[in-house]
Amino acid sequence: MLVLAVHGSADPAAAKAVRRLAVSVEALGGIRPLVGHLDMQRPSLAEVAREHPGSVVVPLLLGDGYHLRVDIPAVLEGTGCRPTRGLGGEPAVATALYGRLREAERRQGPRARADAVLVAGAGSSRPGGNEGTTAAAARLSKLLAADRGPGRVPVVPAYLTSAGPTVPEALAALREAGHRRIAVAAHLLAPGRFTRTLAGAGAWTVTDPLADHPRIARLVLDRYESQESARGTRVPRAARLAC
Repeated sequence: MLVLAVHGSADPAAAKAVRRLAVSVEALGGIRPLVGHLDMQRPSLAEVAREHPGSVVVPLLLGDGYHLRVDIPAVLEGTGCRPTRGLGGEPAVATALYGRLREAERRQGPRARADAVLVAGAGSSRPGGNEGTTAAAARLSKLLAADRGPGRVPVVPAYLTSAGPTVPEALAALREAGHRRIAVAAHLLAPGRFTRTLAGAGAWTVTDPLADHPRIARLVLDRYESQESARGTRVPRAARLAC
């Protein structure tokens, strides 16, 4: 069994995004994930893990922070469930981020292009907790350089909580440097409080969150397949082909 461990949100749009991801995973790999929540929603991850011991648990988390290192291992202890790595730092995330950036630019006009990009992550005070955001910003910078020329579009990371620079600080610095079409690339998986904050930040455009991007579904399947292969479990052929 494949279980998606999600943070949980009071925003109904977050649950809808995760459901779309689950549908995409099933379409690609032939396995329909269950969803377990760390907070705010039911079923909880603890409930799902107890009911489905031995499952592969893929954390839908982009940062290497408290939830990934402390909460999830504690919840899964004694259940036989096997957590994979989170999703942060993977090239697939940066590719999805680039796709969302292009969508956001097109909403501003068919030829519209950002002259700077701010990659906004949730933020963590734990050592290494923000490496997923910095890696995504670095990879996005390379994708933009290949597409638009080296150095033409600066890409900087910023954070919504617990780390700096903050999103307002980074926006102010980019404006002071002369940039006017600043796109905020949301390094976030689902809608919620943080995406509402970004929508009101005053940027030229803001990207949609990433959970239901096709690249994320493929990454989830890759995590599942790798964990099952390591245990010697036969993975369905559809899942192997999807990855």
